Amino acid sequence: MTALFMMALVVSLPGLVYSFNPLISFNGKSTTHRDITQRAVLRKTAEVCRDIAASEGREFLLTIDDNVSFLEVQRACSSTGSSTSLQSTIKFLNSILNMILSNAIVDVAFALSEKHHFDDESFRGGRDVIATGVAAVKASVRLENFVAGRSTLGRVLHTLQDFYSHSNWVELGNMAPYSILITPDQPLQNLAGLSTPTCRSCSGGSCATNLLPQGLLTSGYFSLFSPDKPAGKCSHGGSLDQTSTHDPVGGINKDTVESNHGSFHQKAADLAVGATLELLEDIRLAVGDKDFLLLMGLSQAPVLCFVIDTTGSMSDEIAEVKRVSFKIIDEKRGTPQEPPAYILVPFNDPDFGPLFMTTNADVIKDRINSLTAEGGGDEPEFSLSGLQLALTAAPPSSEIFLFTDAPAKDAYLKNTILALIQSSKSVVTFYLTNVFARRRRRSQGVASRAMSRSDDQLYSDLAQASGGQAIQVRKADLSFATQVIQDSLATAVVTVFQVVRNPGRPDRFTFTVDGSLRNVTAYITGTSSLTFDLTSSTGVTQSSSQSSGPLASFSTIGNLHRLNINTDNQTGLWEIRVNSTNPYSVKVTGQSTLNFIYNLVEADEGGRGDFSVKEGRPPSGGNASLLVSVTESDTVKVTEVTMLDSSGTTEVNGSLQSVGKGTFLVTFSGIPAGDFVVRLRGEDNSSTSRATQRSFQRQASTQISTSSISVIAQANTTNIEPGSTISVPFTVATTVNGVVNDSATETFTVRTNNDRGYSLTAPSTVTIAAGIANGTVTLTAPASAASGTEVTLTIEAENTAANDINYAVLRLFVVAKVSDISRPVCQVVRSTNCPSSPALCTSSQWEFVANLTDGINGTGIESLTIRQGNGTLNTSTAAGVAGENVTVASYSASCCSQNVVLAAVDRVGNVGTCVGQARESTPVSTAAPVTTTALKTTSAGRHTESLSHFIYLGVAFSVLWK
Repeated sequence: MTALFMMALVVSLPGLVYSFNPLISFNGKSTTHRDITQRAVLRKTAEVCRDIAASEGREFLLTIDDNVSFLEVQRACSSTGSSTSLQSTIKFLNSILNMILSNAIVDVAFALSEKHHFDDESFRGGRDVIATGVAAVKASVRLENFVAGRSTLGRVLHTLQDFYSHSNWVELGNMAPYSILITPDQPLQNLAGLSTPTCRSCSGGSCATNLLPQGLLTSGYFSLFSPDKPAGKCSHGGSLDQTSTHDPVGGINKDTVESNHGSFHQKAADLAVGATLELLEDIRLAVGDKDFLLLMGLSQAPVLCFVIDTTGSMSDEIAEVKRVSFKIIDEKRGTPQEPPAYILVPFNDPDFGPLFMTTNADVIKDRINSLTAEGGGDEPEFSLSGLQLALTAAPPSSEIFLFTDAPAKDAYLKNTILALIQSSKSVVTFYLTNVFARRRRRSQGVASRAMSRSDDQLYSDLAQASGGQAIQVRKADLSFATQVIQDSLATAVVTVFQVVRNPGRPDRFTFTVDGSLRNVTAYITGTSSLTFDLTSSTGVTQSSSQSSGPLASFSTIGNLHRLNINTDNQTGLWEIRVNSTNPYSVKVTGQSTLNFIYNLVEADEGGRGDFSVKEGRPPSGGNASLLVSVTESDTVKVTEVTMLDSSGTTEVNGSLQSVGKGTFLVTFSGIPAGDFVVRLRGEDNSSTSRATQRSFQRQASTQISTSSISVIAQANTTNIEPGSTISVPFTVATTVNGVVNDSATETFTVRTNNDRGYSLTAPSTVTIAAGIANGTVTLTAPASAASGTEVTLTIEAENTAANDINYAVLRLFVVAKVSDISRPVCQVVRSTNCPSSPALCTSSQWEFVANLTDGINGTGIESLTIRQGNGTLNTSTAAGVAGENVTVASYSASCCSQNVVLAAVDRVGNVGTCVGQARESTPVSTAAPVTTTALKTTSAGRHTESLSHFIYLGVAFSVLWK
């Protein structure tokens, strides 16, 4: 009961933030976790791209500093090198923003955990958090689960960055990061003992001299509830810290410029940037440059994700998936538009999955090519179970395509799918091939009923919620309808306008075509009796009876009307008039680098007024806040952000506040019950032509639904070891205009689900007493669960009338206990001479030889690569004296390149680095060699002869071990 009460209290006081501000600095003077993370990520990404360009002999013209932007980094990293090509930063921006939001949530999820913030002198605990998290990041990357790796990395960075704000590292005069925090095999040094006083009380309102000058490492103590702390110890400080009211009074935190030690704030922030760069470099060395860039989300293209029914009647659909996917893969391979990953989820009855994800185009082609249509018998299939796997594996804001000719056997997952759609903001398009005709199971020769209207409506509801489409098409016409897939996967696709009318009614819709839009396309879905007219900004009209005309060319396949609109020299306000009394949808897209993303956030009621990400639906009748980020922010002025009711009858305008770097805090008051989408309008000042339309509009695809139910879930850890169980307490409450109704009494139906099928227990109902109901979910990971696996847990609560629902989505991570924390060890054999005259370097070679081992109990060296140097590396393996595996590295290069850096990575991602250089004097003699037999020889660079079969035990003075 105590744990549940504490969890509810923490959530009710989100102002518990006591670190660098997570997201926003309203005074404009303090540096936030968002600033620190973004600066470091952009710099490190640019450095990796620079090194790749150098290795490929390409120019890299970007000057790397703290002021580089997303667009500058993406352009510099593009192999095309063109500043005029259509390059949208929305995927890159969204990836880093999700990392930043994961960073920010630590202040809520682990508000009372001293080790997650390096409070209470918990240096060993804090380093353990970092070590465990970094191991999980590397494990996720090995599984090509970059979404999970990115989320874990964001949380790890919060803890690492807090060290510099909460400890006295800066005050001790240190000018470089404390690298031992990311090297757990090294001892922490110079720590103040528990009984050692570290502070005196602040005097006269100033804490400038409250640290005792004994030169020991300490951090402040913090508590919301008790003033107690060890005698003579420093406090964190601030209005919420009760320990700071007792001797020694005051604090030492540097969270903002107004903090007790605010004069050190910027130095702490700069060191936090440096520490973040160090950690990113460690991960880069462990996973390699390609996977590091995928982890950072540096991509212009979305993932290619198919969810497909593989029962006996689906042979036509499978053949079309093969055709269209192979076409996309082959056309985009090797270009900036190549998908960063490929996802395939088959389903039928009684099975679904497994999910298959890879970054290798040839591998996914082989897997898709192996699909066959077989089995089945009864009509429904596990389509939503397959879709659930895709939604939890794909990056946020992905495009997912589902093919089926059967109703969903697992329709009970509808609310879970809606929760995942709204949480991930992914767009789902359904291809339904059995609406117009009776379904025939060719494999059995048995005819069964066609998909009913209610079956079709389920898919339509999900498509509408995600901003996708439910395309009904005959099997013979499927190849024409899949043009939508190629449209969606084009570069820099934006949604200009989208609306659904259900029930249908004749209506007119306007949308703005701006000068940045290319290849504008409209999609209208509805019955065959639907008609429409398209009118340009110049007043020209074309009706649906004209398949080709002055404004567009039309094609109609099934219930889909696709319009290729000719907008040349016709920017401004356009109109589509639809005449139908049946349900229909209208969607207008185009290609543009100007786009936006948003995230629901909730305001801190106390503390410093910052914000943190909000899971679940906003309260009906209450207030809501969005954090909106806009691309092309240097040339764009945002004038309006509006929430539009899906019926088109209600608009709620938001109050805008710029918080810097193209990001806006948008606050809405009194949002009525319903389903809404977000529309952004503004002025684009990038064009110098007066004739170019400067006004623009963009619309988010995913609906935001409100609820009068509050569901809050918070685990005390997000990590779960294989074979162990985690408990997740949650609370359910009813709200009136966003405020908890303390007098309410009601019983709610509770549904819990996880995408991995792990064993879980949870109450089926909870009953409110005194306004809040408590419950607990337990989830057990099997012993065979791979470290780095992400588990998405969904908790739903539905009212008695079954007309209102809300949810909490938690992402948990399987993390095996780290037993190997030691980096590979280097013993140097020799480093040979180069002539002292630079003029002779072209005709001379030098050689560097070293033995590397991961020790007797290590996991073994997995890779050895050249991080710096233009020579050739050969490796062989042999048994050492104590039976350990030894990797013998032999590097040779021209004397014009006299330095080398080798990176050795063991099987759990620990990284060791050898730095060597050519000598200019007679080499120091080494110990006598021990003859061994080489087990394996590999080479990097140009081909060389085999290595000598000797392992030397000496150490050359020219090599530094990091």
